[in-house]
Amino acid sequence: MANLAGYAYLVAAICFIMALRGLSSPETARKGNLYGIIGMLIAVITTIAMPSVLSYGLIISGILIGGAIGTVIALKIQMTALPQLVAAFHSLVGLAAVFVAAAAYYTPEAYGIGSPGKIGVGSLIEMSLGTAIGAVTFTGSIIAFGKLQAIFRSAPVMFKGQHPLNALLGLLLVAFIVWFCMTQDPTAFWAIVILSLVIGVLLIIPIGGADMPVVVSMLNSYSGWAACGIGFTLANTALIVTGALVGSSGAILSYIMCKGMNRSIINVILGGFGAEGGAAVAGGGDDDRPVTSGAPEDAAYFMKNAESVIIVPGYGMAVAQAQHALREMADALKESGVRVRYAIHPVAGRMPGHMNVLLAEANVPYDDVLELEEINRDFSSTDVAFVIGANDITNPAAKTDETSPIYGMPILDVEEAGTVYFIKRSMATGYAGVQNELFFKDNTVMLFGDAKEVCEKIVAAMD
Repeated sequence: MANLAGYAYLVAAICFIMALRGLSSPETARKGNLYGIIGMLIAVITTIAMPSVLSYGLIISGILIGGAIGTVIALKIQMTALPQLVAAFHSLVGLAAVFVAAAAYYTPEAYGIGSPGKIGVGSLIEMSLGTAIGAVTFTGSIIAFGKLQAIFRSAPVMFKGQHPLNALLGLLLVAFIVWFCMTQDPTAFWAIVILSLVIGVLLIIPIGGADMPVVVSMLNSYSGWAACGIGFTLANTALIVTGALVGSSGAILSYIMCKGMNRSIINVILGGFGAEGGAAVAGGGDDDRPVTSGAPEDAAYFMKNAESVIIVPGYGMAVAQAQHALREMADALKESGVRVRYAIHPVAGRMPGHMNVLLAEANVPYDDVLELEEINRDFSSTDVAFVIGANDITNPAAKTDETSPIYGMPILDVEEAGTVYFIKRSMATGYAGVQNELFFKDNTVMLFGDAKEVCEKIVAAMD
């Protein structure tokens, strides 16, 4: 049975690797998702079939309850809330790691790692690391969820002595892990849990809203490593492999995103260590400078007579669920002989790939969707840049204002286009709390209103 389980877990691991490969591209994402589902089914069925299972009733009850909750969430969740959902799921993975570690500590004989007070040092190390990473992931994900849901302020929360305090708590955590591995004292175990919970909060609160997509990716990595550590405690090969895959892929994605945003991944991991705590929120939400506003009908006429239009989608498109209306507008422009492309910033929206998912839902051709480094140089030769709710990622202040919290972040150079049409409900700031200097450029025309309604009016005016 053990050999059969090993082979089944190997097949599941291969499916997970194929899933990651598939998810690396929009064109193969559906197939990758299918591989992931198959791999997880194999892993779950194999685990349930093991002779060490004591209560099928509890397992089935858990599956039914969890499955029902997951189904309700999946049916009700809006696309705009997916980042919050991902953060919430990460928190549950971290909490599960803590619970499993606690169960293994108090009933080690059930896990085959010894008896109370006589657990092997190797198992204690695995247990303590899984507990620490899981607890950090839990509270860190809760804070990320709160910031994304606007329950907490999105701006960085800094206080004097924050980084020395984090360093002190980190050293204390290491000391408690050593103490726990040497003595197996329950006080040391729960000290690890409590300290890790506090560290999770302190690591995420100083990270601003503009960097939240990186945080979501980083917490995804943490949840994977937490699962991997607990996999060693449970001696479950599938959990070890799956956790390692999630942890490593999340870490690589976080690094790629940090590089794309001109951020230091070390700063993000250490809770903004080395960042300027006194960075001003440039401009704020109140600005008396005049802007040029226009009508959808004018935008329709101008774009229909253009040679090239680049569409820049952002979180505003997601909020208004305007992707289908936007696709209709793009199709109408193509019928008029206009070259239409979409420019995607690495952190557009609230999570990696947020805009790609929405555009794929509207059946936008993959060949029309280009990343920042592929299309940024084309704005200067483009007649119209059509920005739909993408605030921070088009803000020229990122290149000019050293006091801005988004300074140094690569942006889409829409200001270089002949004309910029910017759809926005109001002059409110973006998620980073920074006023967009693009609004006040001479070649920018604001189209105020709901993004979906504005796109529909543009389509109607083109007929």
